[in-house]
Amino acid sequence: MPPEKRARLLMGNEACAEGAIAAGVRFFGGYPITPATETAETMAKRLPQVGGVYIQMEDELGSLAAVVGASAGGIKAMTATSSPGFSLMLEAISSAIIGEYPLVVVNVMRLGPGIGNIVASQMDVMQSRWGAHGGLPMIAFCPASVRETFDLTIRAVNWSERLRMPIMLMTDGVVGHMREKIVFPQPDEIEVWNRPLPTGDPAEYQCFDPGEDNIPKIAPFGGQYRVHYNTAVHDHRGVTTMADPKWCDYAVRRLSAKVTAHIEELTDVHTVLMDDAEIAVFAYGPVARAAEASVRQAREMGIKAGLMRTVTLWPFPEKEVRAMAKQVEVIVVPEMNLGQMVLEVERCAGGEAKIESVTRVDSMLITPKQVLDSIVAVAPRRQVPWPR
Repeated sequence: MPPEKRARLLMGNEACAEGAIAAGVRFFGGYPITPATETAETMAKRLPQVGGVYIQMEDELGSLAAVVGASAGGIKAMTATSSPGFSLMLEAISSAIIGEYPLVVVNVMRLGPGIGNIVASQMDVMQSRWGAHGGLPMIAFCPASVRETFDLTIRAVNWSERLRMPIMLMTDGVVGHMREKIVFPQPDEIEVWNRPLPTGDPAEYQCFDPGEDNIPKIAPFGGQYRVHYNTAVHDHRGVTTMADPKWCDYAVRRLSAKVTAHIEELTDVHTVLMDDAEIAVFAYGPVARAAEASVRQAREMGIKAGLMRTVTLWPFPEKEVRAMAKQVEVIVVPEMNLGQMVLEVERCAGGEAKIESVTRVDSMLITPKQVLDSIVAVAPRRQVPWPR
């Protein structure tokens, strides 16, 4: 099909649904919530067209419970919500991690605190790492455009299947509701991964017995393999072992190890004009688009500024940030919150560079001028044209 026939003008939320279907998702459990509802609406229309099932549950917790059940039955499944609903899902997310259910949770972040407002924010990035019980691994991707929402939804589904765990897609009200032209790839251009399944003797099968990669081949319910899902600490058969400290230690470390073994593959950062930068901007999501414009404007002023945009929020790109801190004098971190990822940047920088936090919580997107003003304010005098 020629590119012009595959071009669509889509909202980010709609692109998320299309990416999920392209990745093989055939079940969506949802509950309406602004600014995420368009994903559910699109899935309600599209899933029956491809042989899938959409169900609207009584609340957000019930939605994720339905997704867990579909995943246990062998179906690629996902849900989408916004910040208040994401908070309600956290207990089930923790259970899904230790139960090793592959699934995707999309959080279209909005302003808080509490039930907040329906406009955009980036207030849940720490919640996506620590909202589930500490010690459990979390993976979260963050798109900055409509096309990237499509691509990262596919990536999230793939990694959830490969690692047998929930994956977060942390979008927001800006990216979720903006419309952009995207050109869909051909089906044979899309790489789709499926979960590992057992092939051995059913009589010898233990559903949580991991291979060398620490990932068990868990069969779906209803087949020839006996499956005992358990969201408490369990042995390789799925039998509860909460009273045994050795099994508790083993479970937490194995779940973490299956993620840390893939840090290099999971980490995705994009850089702009960083080769000779003396000031860096570290940003994610739509703020990074404003930051790129400010970096280019700073260059026109003679200031050696560069941008590092992280697509992977968790695991945090520690190695890349450490290297950046050794190169530049100052790192500016703009966020639509009161400063969350800036703490991770500061930790990884280890005092090698000065860290400047730029925040905005009035429901509006951080502007290029706001970031540029911060760059100019910290730029060495030799870089700033005079008079300004």
